[in-house]
Amino acid sequence: MIKGIGMDIVEMGRIQEMLDRQPKFVKRILTEREEDTLCSLSERRKIEYMAGRFAAKEAYAKANGTGIGAAISFQDIEISKDGSGKPFFSKPEGTNAHLSITHSREFAAAQVVIEQ
Repeated sequence: MIKGIGMDIVEMGRIQEMLDRQPKFVKRILTEREEDTLCSLSERRKIEYMAGRFAAKEAYAKANGTGIGAAISFQDIEISKDGSGKPFFSKPEGTNAHLSITHSREFAAAQVVIEQ
């Protein structure tokens, strides 16, 4: 049974501005493991990665019915990749959620379906 569906889209330029203006933005959004991955990427790919993770975490919070805030934070959600590169939620543990992340030149978007 589906518990919730969430979707989010973010402008790449907005993420770039946040990275330029707020050095703590990365630590607020990404877990340590995600931040390690970010450090290994090219500058262009870093923006895509950040935007995709931001959109995915927002979409997860929407599908969960809580939004980002008191009930769940960006740090409570972690996204990993399986052997074929497919993203999945490694945090919160035991989450039965499906994730799709996409990028274009200007936008990153994510869709999440959480099952009970």
